[in-house]
Amino acid sequence: MATSAQPQLFPEPSGDKGVVARPDPRREALFAGQVAAGISAEDARLTADRTVFSEAGKRPAKKAAQKRTGASAQVDAGPQEETQQLTPITEDRLPGVRMAGPSSPRGLLPVHHPNRDFFLCDIFDYAMKDDGVSMEAPIFTLATKPDTSVWRWESKDKSRALTVTPSVLGRATQFDKDLLIYVVSQMTEALNRGRADAHHRTVRFVVYDYLVSTNKPVGGSEYRRLQDALERLQGTSIKTNIKTGGERIKEGFGIVSSWTIIEKSPDDDRMIGVEVTLSKWLFNAVQAHEVLTINPDYFRLRKPIERRLYELARKHCGAQPGFTIGVALLQEKCGSKSKLYEFRRMLREIVADDLLPDYQLIPNWDKDQITFTNRKVKQLTAAESA
Repeated sequence: MATSAQPQLFPEPSGDKGVVARPDPRREALFAGQVAAGISAEDARLTADRTVFSEAGKRPAKKAAQKRTGASAQVDAGPQEETQQLTPITEDRLPGVRMAGPSSPRGLLPVHHPNRDFFLCDIFDYAMKDDGVSMEAPIFTLATKPDTSVWRWESKDKSRALTVTPSVLGRATQFDKDLLIYVVSQMTEALNRGRADAHHRTVRFVVYDYLVSTNKPVGGSEYRRLQDALERLQGTSIKTNIKTGGERIKEGFGIVSSWTIIEKSPDDDRMIGVEVTLSKWLFNAVQAHEVLTINPDYFRLRKPIERRLYELARKHCGAQPGFTIGVALLQEKCGSKSKLYEFRRMLREIVADDLLPDYQLIPNWDKDQITFTNRKVKQLTAAESA
């Protein structure tokens, strides 16, 4: 159910004269029970509407049958009538939809539209995921000011390359990627749960849920920043030979193909509901489960370079004790455009702060190298030694 802090994504329908219809208590109770059982708000609303309105239309027929044949005839005729009209639907036919239990006398009406043409982000218990391709290749800029220069990157073995062309608004930033991480995390969890709507590139979500999930304030400025991020994500064009999901997208494409505001606040211009269509390149990576779980504290890192270093540590180190990389190659993988001596200065500050979740940076300035060590493996090894 919607609250004052989180408005409804789909408002209640209005009456014929523009007055909001008075809620039916039985319908509201059924809707609340479905949401509490884990069913999405949209499916719960459809089920509650059809159940209450269908019962209202059948009551005269049931009363007439009771007068003719008595209470026993009513008990026998009710289930037989519904069996003739409704096609049995089981849980295996509707992934992600729970049917009524044995305690229900009649059972719920079937969901007539289980296959949406979009994916709805309505999962609250999930792990944060990041796609492996953008963790490897420096697609997003580390700059905090608009970066309008074309960016080219090539792997050390020359097997992978990409060209990022920004719009006049600038290249998508490392903070803009938070939106993709949120969508990828929701879609991956839905795929793991067998939800059919997770196979759509178009995604709908509530802005409030996104802000809370990515550790952002919920003030009006954050809504404006999200719109700016959507414009940069759509305007940033990528041309690459990197495959995702075993498929190579040869043409240039935006990180986000399109976006639409589907609901605004009645008091101001803030976005409440947003619809985003992912690029085929990113969508293929998610469908192929080319993703990695990241620590939620990733969203607490203040500096773009800190977030980028964590991504590289998670991608290359993973659950291993550690890995070592030269400072010059690390700068290239980070996508930093600063001078090498300036990049070393930033690394020294990050090493001194030691804020990266799960990983620690240990420098060897004599060899001009950085070693990423896994904190969990290090702690486990120390405990075993003790």
